Amino acid sequence: MAAKEFHDEAEAATNKVSVNRGREVDAKNVAVIFGVTGLVGKELARRLISTANWKVYGIARKPEITAIQSSSYCFISCDLLNPLDIKRKLTLLEDVTHIFWVTWASQFASDMHKCCEQNKAMMCNALNAILPRAKALKHVSLQTGMKHYVSLQGLPEEKQVRFYDEECPRVSKSNNFYYVLEDLLKEKLAGKVAWSVHRPGLLLGSSHRSLYNFLGCLCVYGAVCKHLNLPFVFGGTREIWEEYCLDGSDSRLVAEQHIWVATNDDISSTKGQAFNAINGPRFTWKEIWPSIGKKFGVKVPENMFSQDFWYAKAMNDKKQVWKEIVVSKGLIQTEMEDLANWEFLDILFRCPAKMLGTRDKADRLGFRIRCKTLDSILYWIDYMKDEKLIP
Repeated sequence: MAAKEFHDEAEAATNKVSVNRGREVDAKNVAVIFGVTGLVGKELARRLISTANWKVYGIARKPEITAIQSSSYCFISCDLLNPLDIKRKLTLLEDVTHIFWVTWASQFASDMHKCCEQNKAMMCNALNAILPRAKALKHVSLQTGMKHYVSLQGLPEEKQVRFYDEECPRVSKSNNFYYVLEDLLKEKLAGKVAWSVHRPGLLLGSSHRSLYNFLGCLCVYGAVCKHLNLPFVFGGTREIWEEYCLDGSDSRLVAEQHIWVATNDDISSTKGQAFNAINGPRFTWKEIWPSIGKKFGVKVPENMFSQDFWYAKAMNDKKQVWKEIVVSKGLIQTEMEDLANWEFLDILFRCPAKMLGTRDKADRLGFRIRCKTLDSILYWIDYMKDEKLIP
């Protein structure tokens, strides 16, 4: 898109927006969502534009397959690692009141120093473009995760279960880009703008633009098992199978928590607020796996658990099978890797660290939304079917 064309589009989007009954009003709140095509970014956009007096700029490198259609929404394709691209596009966004940062650079492993540097550069580029011009900015919301509390290197020998709250200290000597982004945000805002950090567990939602898309993995695996009449096996460690090891985080709940804090003056603070963004009720895979298999209509073996089953190995030669499923079921055209990351699934079901958090702080301050993880999974399976991403 040429510079003038983009300027015209962005300028049009900053004008009055259409709301209920065709009434024209000026948007009181203007959000910019970095990572709008991701699991939580999509939900943030949907929720904000469905509410009167919100206008939304959605930022990502590539658009969604099915674009959001709303006069209150403007998608901006932008490479956050390209300062010139950012300067040309984001400096026009002078009316922003709320920033939601729900993206990250995944080129390097998350525990590498290069990952820290790359993610810091992305956020720094964006803030440098927006902060000097967004005079009405009220709040910045950052999403990280439960890995804030643990290091996957040099894990302790003891197996005692620990439930992490928001005040738990950082892991020393850990390359964690979560810490880098929190520190950068605190430095850039300098006590002048309120900000918050949200730490979900295993994100549950629908996106074909997310590297760690658990539901995408699960749904593709289920579809292949049904198509080939294969048993729906859980491959991982017995500890992960039988014990409480992580929290589910429905992307609808996480999006609502972002908005709840960002729009609540009694909760948001210029000193920063951190919140675990988790469903609430605990679960084990052993408890919910049969119900997931039933949802897919697959054969669930009596012995569903196998420590010797690895998804990356089992699915390595199934790409053509997925293509056949897509064609035969009339699905939206995707490659298997658009939805599924088998290495991620193998790591998830063999993770040696328990990442369990508490909801005490959010509950105490009045955040009432809770979800059962099985219910979340079943909801998003239906959602992905409706989107024609899975059969």
